Amino acid sequence: MITTDNNHSRISIQVGLSGYSFIKETDGVSEYSGWMGAERIFTAIDLQKRYDAVEIGLFTPKFTLVPEHFHTPARSREVLADMVTLQDDDQVEYVQVPQTGSVLVFSNSIGETLSKVLSQTVLKTDGHQERCLPYIYYMLRFLPSVPEYNKIVAAYMDGYLYLVIAQGRTLLLCNSFHAPDFTTAEYFIFMTLKKLQLNPEISSITFRTPLEPEQEMSLYRYFRNVDVNLKSI
Repeated sequence: MITTDNNHSRISIQVGLSGYSFIKETDGVSEYSGWMGAERIFTAIDLQKRYDAVEIGLFTPKFTLVPEHFHTPARSREVLADMVTLQDDDQVEYVQVPQTGSVLVFSNSIGETLSKVLSQTVLKTDGHQERCLPYIYYMLRFLPSVPEYNKIVAAYMDGYLYLVIAQGRTLLLCNSFHAPDFTTAEYFIFMTLKKLQLNPEISSITFRTPLEPEQEMSLYRYFRNVDVNLKSI
């Protein structure tokens, strides 16, 4: 039986190869589910409800950001194949990112079906099925809400670091890095900041995925502030 929240409600779901988590928000009050395995989908009551807004973000490293005036839908696959390795049966899609004046070209074909099941299960109040987008899309959308001039937003999931960096309104970087452990992820963060000539000692970093206490303390050795913000936008 499907129930509907009477108050304004939103659910933001993060999906990876190892499972999923979600943040449920009702009238500004947030509840975090914690990381769960795929077997919990059909028993989690919150996933049987309908919401005014639904966000489903998949951690896929198969993406590239293209300036809007350079994007041609018919060449989406060719453009993405120049940046990442695609299998013959990988599906390629794209979505506009208005705040950056660009188009995100991506593939959700990473060997999982969990994101598709979630998009079919968690519906909006009008019964609409929300599209599953790369989680980097929601990181880009989150970027303008960062109050710092140096805007550094990161996520770490399933052996990949996802990193978005801007100065003011200027996007400097949107990329993913293969990082088998968090130490390697930190290496890529500091290597990127060095190339962009950004000083972490006067900057803050915001993570959109949970951090272990030791990971957070390690980052605090270099950054002025470390924030973990899982809320949807």
